[in-house]
Amino acid sequence: MQRNSRSRIRSLQVFDTELNADTVEWCPVSPHHSILACGTYQLQTQKEEEDVPPRRTGRLYLFKYQAEALRSPLTEIQRIDTPAILDMKWCHVPASGKVVLGLATSTGELQLHTLSDSQEGSSSLQKLSSMEVGADRLLLSLDWSTGRMDSSDVQAVCSDSAGSVSVLSWDEGALKTSSQWKAHDFEAWISAFSYWDTHMLYSGGDDCKLKGWDLRMGPSSPTFISKRHSMGVCSIHSNPHRQHILATGSYDEKVLLWDERNMRHPLSETSLGGGVWRLKWHPTQQHLLLAACMHNHFRILDCQHSTEASGGSCAVVASYILHNSLAYGADWSRLTSSPAPTQAKESLTEVGGHLKIQYESPTASVDTCLEDDSGQYIPEDITASSTAGDAVHPDHDVTSFLVATCSFYDHVLHLWRWDWTPPDASS
Repeated sequence: MQRNSRSRIRSLQVFDTELNADTVEWCPVSPHHSILACGTYQLQTQKEEEDVPPRRTGRLYLFKYQAEALRSPLTEIQRIDTPAILDMKWCHVPASGKVVLGLATSTGELQLHTLSDSQEGSSSLQKLSSMEVGADRLLLSLDWSTGRMDSSDVQAVCSDSAGSVSVLSWDEGALKTSSQWKAHDFEAWISAFSYWDTHMLYSGGDDCKLKGWDLRMGPSSPTFISKRHSMGVCSIHSNPHRQHILATGSYDEKVLLWDERNMRHPLSETSLGGGVWRLKWHPTQQHLLLAACMHNHFRILDCQHSTEASGGSCAVVASYILHNSLAYGADWSRLTSSPAPTQAKESLTEVGGHLKIQYESPTASVDTCLEDDSGQYIPEDITASSTAGDAVHPDHDVTSFLVATCSFYDHVLHLWRWDWTPPDASS
């Protein structure tokens, strides 16, 4: 479903992570919104004669965003060698006064790092603690339960390759296991808390099941089991702005929106043409949903009609297609971003245009151009009259968003800006 909105994407920078990149996270804790973390996963091949398990290594990158650096706004400020990182999340609120980043690793370890600032104004991560959640398993996902960023009762949930879900409680700089149970028959790809009810959490697995759990009732039986997804469930995100709204994604290439009060039938179903590995609701815009679609790039969905009218698929309002490998990691920045004065006057084109990469450097920015469906170049200063109504008038309210995405086998991190005129503003 397409709605009458206008969209323009500008790629700002590409960074070569050297190892396969699979997760990116902007820091949600003020005043550190300019800090971006990127995690990598590399399977080290063994010689045929070596009878040892494959070794998985990783690296954690820390970046600082500086808007005034127009060509390369992201600056690497730290790198840390780690076990392979499969997921990571910043705790949404300070824990014991500390800004904490958690890493779900291939060794079954949950690592905690704290962010600190030096007197010179630079930031860095220091390892706080680590704990083995389970032996001989990979931790596949991590989420924090801090309510809507207003809870002091910090908990974490992680899922693993043995099909288990573990809930951990914060205890003075460390996490301790509160409960662990077998939740799925195969890999438990994803686990996530409800941001409105911190007793509720959800899990999805390679057994094609989506399950709900109430921690007050214990893990003996789920509150519901849904088999609406036809393949493995690998992404779940609770909407932090609208109570009861839940988004799930699957290898079946579909995003389902749910009302948590009725998990028998989803509110809407949207096919995206690629396995939906990660979903992220925007931190301030309640209807915008970012999806990492594995073999089919990154998509931004406008879910307003689907959630308010209870039906129909979500509108795909933007697509970022410059990655050349599996679309895995994606996150919205909380920084406010606005086009430069000259760019603000540019017209925005309908989603029907296609971005084509012209040049890519692993350590600098990229140049892109916009093509129409026949492959013809669309100039950036295109006028409204030349697009038969598909352009946005310069006076319309343009909102700009900053996004970071990463892809796997080509091991790159992309920073890009999305300029959008919402439907009401473009009508």
